[in-house]
Amino acid sequence: VDINNVAFNILGRDIYWYGIMITCGLLLALLLAKRDKNKYGISWDDLTSFLIYALIFGFLCARIYYVVFKWDYYSHHLDEIIKIWNGGIAIYGGVIGALITGIIFCRKKKINFLNLCDFCAPYLALTQSIGRWGNFVNREAYGGPTMSFLRMGIFDSQVNEYIFVHPTFLYESIANLLIFVILLCVKKKQKFEGQLFYLYMILYGIARACIEGLRTDSLYLGSLRISQILAIVFVGIFSTLYVIKCRKKS
Repeated sequence: VDINNVAFNILGRDIYWYGIMITCGLLLALLLAKRDKNKYGISWDDLTSFLIYALIFGFLCARIYYVVFKWDYYSHHLDEIIKIWNGGIAIYGGVIGALITGIIFCRKKKINFLNLCDFCAPYLALTQSIGRWGNFVNREAYGGPTMSFLRMGIFDSQVNEYIFVHPTFLYESIANLLIFVILLCVKKKQKFEGQLFYLYMILYGIARACIEGLRTDSLYLGSLRISQILAIVFVGIFSTLYVIKCRKKS
Protein backbone atom coordinates (compact mmCIF):
# COMPACT_ATOMS: atom_id res chain seq x y z
CA VAL A 1 0.00 0.00 0.00
CA ASP A 2 1.44 3.38 -1.02
CA ILE A 3 1.17 6.09 1.60
CA ASN A 4 0.97 9.74 0.60
CA ASN A 5 3.99 11.48 2.13
CA VAL A 6 1.89 14.65 2.52
CA ALA A 7 -0.19 14.48 5.71
CA PHE A 8 -2.27 17.61 5.08
CA ASN A 9 -2.14 21.12 3.68
CA ILE A 10 -2.18 24.43 5.58
CA LEU A 11 -2.64 27.69 3.67
CA GLY A 12 -1.32 26.13 0.50
CA ARG A 13 1.77 24.63 2.16
CA ASP A 14 2.11 20.84 2.29
CA ILE A 15 2.87 19.33 5.71
CA TYR A 16 4.82 16.11 5.32
CA TRP A 17 4.65 12.98 7.48
CA TYR A 18 8.44 13.06 7.76
CA GLY A 19 8.33 16.38 9.61
CA ILE A 20 5.48 15.17 11.79
CA MET A 21 7.45 12.05 12.77
CA ILE A 22 10.49 14.12 13.72
CA THR A 23 8.34 16.55 15.70
CA CYS A 24 6.57 13.74 17.56
CA GLY A 25 9.93 12.20 18.44
CA LEU A 26 11.24 15.52 19.73
CA LEU A 27 8.14 16.24 21.80
CA LEU A 28 8.15 12.78 23.40
CA ALA A 29 11.87 13.05 24.12
CA LEU A 30 11.39 16.52 25.61
CA LEU A 31 8.59 15.33 27.90
CA LEU A 32 10.67 12.41 29.15
CA ALA A 33 13.79 14.55 29.49
CA LYS A 34 11.99 17.07 31.69
CA ARG A 35 12.23 14.66 34.61
CA ASP A 36 16.04 14.45 34.48
CA LYS A 37 17.07 18.05 34.01
CA ASN A 38 17.88 18.73 37.66
CA LYS A 39 20.14 15.68 37.91
CA TYR A 40 22.45 17.23 35.35
CA GLY A 41 22.20 20.80 36.61
CA ILE A 42 20.29 22.10 33.61
CA SER A 43 17.34 24.46 33.97
CA TRP A 44 14.20 24.06 31.88
CA ASP A 45 14.76 27.47 30.26
CA ASP A 46 18.32 26.54 29.29
CA LEU A 47 17.15 23.19 27.95
CA THR A 48 14.47 24.67 25.71
CA SER A 49 16.79 27.45 24.54
CA PHE A 50 19.49 24.93 23.63
CA LEU A 51 16.97 22.74 21.82
CA ILE A 52 15.83 25.64 19.65
CA TYR A 53 19.39 26.61 18.72
CA ALA A 54 20.45 22.99 18.19
CA LEU A 55 17.47 22.29 15.94
CA ILE A 56 18.14 25.33 13.77
CA PHE A 57 21.90 24.92 13.45
CA GLY A 58 21.73 21.11 13.38
CA PHE A 59 19.21 21.24 10.54
CA LEU A 60 21.38 23.66 8.58
CA CYS A 61 24.46 21.48 9.08
CA ALA A 62 22.53 18.36 8.11
CA ARG A 63 21.64 20.06 4.83
CA ILE A 64 25.14 21.45 4.26
CA TYR A 65 26.64 18.00 4.89
CA TYR A 66 24.31 16.47 2.29
CA VAL A 67 24.91 19.19 -0.30
CA VAL A 68 28.70 19.02 0.09
CA PHE A 69 28.78 15.32 -0.68
CA LYS A 70 26.30 15.73 -3.53
CA TRP A 71 28.16 18.72 -4.97
CA ASP A 72 28.50 17.13 -8.40
CA TYR A 73 24.75 17.58 -8.69
CA TYR A 74 24.17 20.81 -6.74
CA SER A 75 27.02 22.66 -8.42
CA HIS A 76 24.86 22.57 -11.56
CA HIS A 77 21.58 23.17 -9.72
CA LEU A 78 22.39 25.94 -7.23
CA ASP A 79 18.76 26.99 -7.00
CA GLU A 80 17.89 23.61 -5.48
CA ILE A 81 20.24 23.94 -2.51
CA ILE A 82 17.58 25.70 -0.44
CA LYS A 83 14.77 23.37 -1.58
CA ILE A 84 14.92 21.21 1.51
CA TRP A 85 11.32 20.14 0.93
CA ASN A 86 12.60 18.01 -1.95
CA GLY A 87 14.62 15.97 0.54
CA GLY A 88 18.30 15.74 1.36
CA ILE A 89 19.61 15.88 4.94
CA ALA A 90 22.20 13.74 6.72
CA ILE A 91 21.96 12.76 10.40
CA TYR A 92 25.70 12.99 11.03
CA GLY A 93 25.69 16.55 9.76
CA GLY A 94 22.89 17.27 12.23
CA VAL A 95 24.78 15.64 15.12
CA ILE A 96 27.93 17.62 14.31
CA GLY A 97 25.90 20.83 14.12
CA ALA A 98 24.23 20.11 17.46
CA LEU A 99 27.61 19.41 19.09
CA ILE A 100 29.05 22.70 17.85
CA THR A 101 25.94 24.48 19.11
CA GLY A 102 26.31 22.72 22.47
CA ILE A 103 29.94 23.79 22.88
CA ILE A 104 29.12 27.45 22.19
CA PHE A 105 25.94 27.38 24.28
CA CYS A 106 27.65 25.77 27.28
CA ARG A 107 30.47 28.30 27.25
CA LYS A 108 28.04 31.21 27.26
CA LYS A 109 25.75 29.70 29.89
CA LYS A 110 28.61 28.21 31.95
CA ILE A 111 27.08 24.74 31.73
CA ASN A 112 29.16 21.56 31.86
CA PHE A 113 29.30 20.40 28.21
CA LEU A 114 29.60 16.68 28.99
CA ASN A 115 26.66 16.90 31.39
CA LEU A 116 24.55 18.41 28.62
CA CYS A 117 25.67 15.67 26.21
CA ASP A 118 24.91 12.94 28.78
CA PHE A 119 21.51 14.46 29.38
CA CYS A 120 20.63 14.63 25.67
CA ALA A 121 22.14 11.34 24.44
CA PRO A 122 19.30 8.90 25.35
CA TYR A 123 16.62 11.24 24.04
CA LEU A 124 18.49 11.87 20.79
CA ALA A 125 18.43 8.11 20.19
CA LEU A 126 14.69 8.02 20.92
CA THR A 127 14.02 10.91 18.53
CA GLN A 128 16.01 9.17 15.80
CA SER A 129 14.11 5.93 16.39
CA ILE A 130 10.74 7.61 15.86
CA GLY A 131 11.91 9.96 13.11
CA ARG A 132 13.19 7.09 10.94
CA TRP A 133 9.58 6.12 10.26
CA GLY A 134 9.35 9.24 8.15
CA ASN A 135 11.68 7.41 5.74
CA PHE A 136 9.11 4.62 5.52
CA VAL A 137 6.40 7.05 4.45
CA ASN A 138 8.78 8.62 1.93
CA ARG A 139 9.82 5.17 0.66
CA GLU A 140 13.50 6.00 1.12
CA ALA A 141 16.57 4.94 3.14
CA TYR A 142 16.14 1.31 2.13
CA GLY A 143 18.70 -1.29 1.13
CA GLY A 144 19.34 -3.75 -1.64
CA PRO A 145 17.21 -6.75 -2.65
CA THR A 146 16.51 -9.42 -0.03
CA MET A 147 14.11 -12.22 0.78
CA SER A 148 14.50 -11.72 4.55
CA PHE A 149 11.33 -12.05 6.63
CA LEU A 150 11.72 -8.31 7.35
CA ARG A 151 11.76 -7.45 3.65
CA MET A 152 9.86 -4.42 2.39
CA GLY A 153 8.15 -4.24 -1.00
CA ILE A 154 8.64 -1.15 -3.16
CA PHE A 155 7.61 -0.45 -6.73
CA ASP A 156 10.54 -0.33 -9.14
CA SER A 157 9.52 1.77 -12.15
CA GLN A 158 12.50 0.49 -14.16
CA VAL A 159 11.21 -3.09 -14.18
CA ASN A 160 7.57 -2.07 -13.64
CA GLU A 161 7.04 -4.39 -10.69
CA TYR A 162 7.42 -4.64 -6.92
CA ILE A 163 10.77 -5.75 -5.53
CA PHE A 164 11.71 -6.72 -1.98
CA VAL A 165 14.48 -4.79 -0.23
CA HIS A 166 16.14 -4.42 3.16
CA PRO A 167 14.09 -1.93 5.26
CA THR A 168 17.24 -0.26 6.59
CA PHE A 169 15.15 2.56 8.09
CA LEU A 170 13.55 -0.12 10.30
CA TYR A 171 16.91 -1.62 11.25
CA GLU A 172 18.13 1.79 12.38
CA SER A 173 14.87 2.57 14.18
CA ILE A 174 15.18 -0.65 16.19
CA ALA A 175 18.88 -0.05 16.83
CA ASN A 176 18.20 3.46 18.14
CA LEU A 177 15.40 2.22 20.37
CA LEU A 178 17.77 -0.38 21.86
CA ILE A 179 20.41 2.32 22.36
CA PHE A 180 17.81 4.46 24.16
CA VAL A 181 16.98 1.58 26.53
CA ILE A 182 20.67 0.75 27.13
CA LEU A 183 21.53 4.36 27.93
CA LEU A 184 18.62 4.63 30.38
CA CYS A 185 19.89 1.51 32.17
CA VAL A 186 23.49 2.80 32.28
CA LYS A 187 22.29 6.19 33.52
CA LYS A 188 21.11 4.62 36.77
CA LYS A 189 24.70 3.66 37.60
CA GLN A 190 26.58 6.32 35.67
CA LYS A 191 30.22 6.43 36.79
CA PHE A 192 31.71 9.45 35.04
CA GLU A 193 30.86 12.56 33.04
CA GLY A 194 30.47 11.83 29.37
CA GLN A 195 29.69 8.13 29.85
CA LEU A 196 26.24 8.23 28.22
CA PHE A 197 27.43 10.46 25.39
CA TYR A 198 30.46 8.28 24.65
CA LEU A 199 28.28 5.17 24.69
CA TYR A 200 25.80 6.76 22.32
CA MET A 201 28.54 7.63 19.85
CA ILE A 202 30.00 4.11 20.11
CA LEU A 203 26.73 2.18 19.85
CA TYR A 204 25.20 4.37 17.16
CA GLY A 205 28.47 4.32 15.25
CA ILE A 206 28.55 0.50 15.26
CA ALA A 207 24.91 0.29 14.20
CA ARG A 208 25.29 2.90 11.48
CA ALA A 209 28.49 1.37 10.10
CA CYS A 210 26.76 -1.99 9.71
CA ILE A 211 23.44 -0.67 8.35
CA GLU A 212 25.01 1.86 5.99
CA GLY A 213 26.64 -0.99 4.10
CA LEU A 214 23.18 -2.24 3.12
CA ARG A 215 21.79 1.08 1.90
CA THR A 216 21.46 2.08 -1.73
CA ASP A 217 21.40 5.85 -1.18
CA SER A 218 24.68 6.42 0.65
CA LEU A 219 26.72 9.57 0.22
CA TYR A 220 30.11 8.73 -1.30
CA LEU A 221 33.58 10.20 -1.40
CA GLY A 222 35.10 8.31 -4.28
CA SER A 223 34.25 4.68 -3.55
CA LEU A 224 33.88 5.21 0.21
CA ARG A 225 30.57 5.58 2.01
CA ILE A 226 31.01 8.79 4.00
CA SER A 227 28.65 7.98 6.87
CA GLN A 228 30.14 4.51 7.26
CA ILE A 229 33.70 5.83 7.46
CA LEU A 230 32.66 8.60 9.85
CA ALA A 231 30.84 6.08 12.03
CA ILE A 232 33.94 3.87 12.26
CA VAL A 233 36.13 6.87 13.11
CA PHE A 234 33.72 7.93 15.86
CA VAL A 235 33.64 4.39 17.28
CA GLY A 236 37.43 4.41 17.47
CA ILE A 237 37.69 7.85 19.06
CA PHE A 238 34.94 7.44 21.65
CA SER A 239 35.88 3.86 22.51
CA THR A 240 39.37 5.14 23.36
CA LEU A 241 37.94 7.96 25.49
CA TYR A 242 35.59 5.52 27.23
CA VAL A 243 38.42 3.11 28.11
CA ILE A 244 40.63 5.95 29.39
CA LYS A 245 37.80 7.25 31.63
CA CYS A 246 37.06 3.75 32.94
CA ARG A 247 40.74 3.19 33.83
CA LYS A 248 40.88 6.48 35.69
CA LYS A 249 37.83 5.46 37.73
CA SER A 250 39.16 1.99 38.54
